[in-house]
Amino acid sequence: MQYLKTYLDKIISRGNSGLADSISATAEEVGNRYLKNFSFTSHEIGLLFGNVQSGKTGQMFGIMCKATDLGFPVFVLLTTDNVVLQQQTLDRVKADLEGYCICGENDAKIFADNSLMLPTIVVLKKNARILKLWANIFNSTGFMRGNPLFIVDDEADAASLNTLVNRNKQSSINKYLDSIRSGAASSLYLQVTGTPQAIFLQTLKSGWHPLFTHYFKPGKAYLGGDFFFPKTGKPDCVTFVDSLKTPERDVVIRHLLVTGQIFASGGTVSNCLVHPSVRQAAHQKFASSIKAELAWCKANLTGALTAELKKQFMLLTPDKSSKVTFKQLMDAVTKILNNDEANIIIMNGKTDVESDEYAAGCNFVIGGNTLGRGVTFPSLQTIYYTRTAKKPQADTMWQHSRMFGYDRDPGMMMVYIDERLYKLFADINATNNAIISQVEQGLDEIKIYYPEGLNPTRKNVLDTDHVEAISGGTNYYPFYPDNNTIDDISTLLSAFSETEPYYQVSLRLMKEVLSHVTSGPDFKLKSFMSIIDVMLAESPTTQGILIVRRNRDIAQGTGALLSPNDWQLGGSFPRKIVLTMYQVTGTKGWGGKQLWVPNIKLPEGSVYYDVIED
Repeated sequence: MQYLKTYLDKIISRGNSGLADSISATAEEVGNRYLKNFSFTSHEIGLLFGNVQSGKTGQMFGIMCKATDLGFPVFVLLTTDNVVLQQQTLDRVKADLEGYCICGENDAKIFADNSLMLPTIVVLKKNARILKLWANIFNSTGFMRGNPLFIVDDEADAASLNTLVNRNKQSSINKYLDSIRSGAASSLYLQVTGTPQAIFLQTLKSGWHPLFTHYFKPGKAYLGGDFFFPKTGKPDCVTFVDSLKTPERDVVIRHLLVTGQIFASGGTVSNCLVHPSVRQAAHQKFASSIKAELAWCKANLTGALTAELKKQFMLLTPDKSSKVTFKQLMDAVTKILNNDEANIIIMNGKTDVESDEYAAGCNFVIGGNTLGRGVTFPSLQTIYYTRTAKKPQADTMWQHSRMFGYDRDPGMMMVYIDERLYKLFADINATNNAIISQVEQGLDEIKIYYPEGLNPTRKNVLDTDHVEAISGGTNYYPFYPDNNTIDDISTLLSAFSETEPYYQVSLRLMKEVLSHVTSGPDFKLKSFMSIIDVMLAESPTTQGILIVRRNRDIAQGTGALLSPNDWQLGGSFPRKIVLTMYQVTGTKGWGGKQLWVPNIKLPEGSVYYDVIED
């Protein structure tokens, strides 16, 4: 049986040949580049990285099928610690994948009795009790000692990492995952996520830093970060709530507008997401506010509401359906309001909300943390996001981007958000694109940077002794520099006169100059070189500023290297890398050598994160 072909044929039979092509491309590339060469004696770890809500489940299944074709007999598929999600994933595995022995977390006997006569998939949620149970099962099962285990960890950055790393302890889930993979003769652990920040900031020593990374591109119909948060300008699908007098009313009216278009076109579901806070009291408050605004709409159905809907209707440009008449739209809206068919759903830790509650109808879904990983809202066209945090985390915020996906109509999307939050999302998107560029260009060390005040991830999963933050706008120079070849640097800089204030140069030239500098741990030369690689990956023609000064009679260890004028000059280029090369006379330290001493300043306003291995 050809497992990958069977799975792809099933997708094609459902009328989704484009998805099948995408899955096939991912599975074949990962299979040929990484799985074919697996030794069946080692323990390896990799990362499958895709955009939030871009269809990673299908990609995971495709890789599992390809791995089966290449001789991997047993798989563990990990979900988040959510009973409903684990069951949904189990049901989907059973529906989509043929020719496997498929086990849930209570199917230990089925697993043992099968004894790998059929390739096996075990679907488990990341729960300490469940993982401990199955670690014992795997470790006590004789046939696992002679076979490789393929672990697919969905949302691998969410619960799998060691949250006690800075206390010299190991968190329970992390410990049992280690036990599961070490219980087999060999293993391949595939991390899967749309937010890999925490994973890239793991050390190699930890055992959770990926040895390879594969990025899969979303399909053509996908609306993602570049649609909502482009490099320049604010798209029409974004409204800043700062400028609105009655934001909740505006949100309700907008949702009624698009719902009227959807229902009048034959659609059956239209969702609006309201994400105001993590506090449950705030959810109830907003539910009351939405209820009051719906009552206002009903009371003003033939007056102010109709006038506002007519005004917005003129600007509505549906892409996935023909635009209905205003009368058809009003008929649909009138029915919703008069029959009280608009549903207000509070979704948080206190409520049990099943997916079928927002699978049909006109819905306002209100919540906090539950509106993140693992939950998808069909036909989500309106988002009201005002959640704030004192120390926002990039990966958490990005997982709140439930507006991303395939079934959204670009001509009817609207995100209500304040300007500050919009800027944070735009910064996260920029870094996300930078990560993608680095992966696609095959860089070994993926670097992450964010504006000051925006943390990449939660601090409890980062080893504070080995993760360093390098601030932009700060001048860095080595206290104890050396040049592997002074003459080579002199030759490289011979075209640049010390009488000129500065030169605009390619970052590739900067990198070549720095390659001849040797330094101790006080000057993070390797990190600076990697950051230059990041910028070149984003834009190969990126320019920097070079300042060259010769015959500087400066004493070693006396404080700042730069003269006040050169310090000020470098500071006048806040958005560029500035490299200042001073050739010291060597008469006041420096080992008596006429060394070239570098001073580097990264673009202001950003913090660059680097993993320092022992």
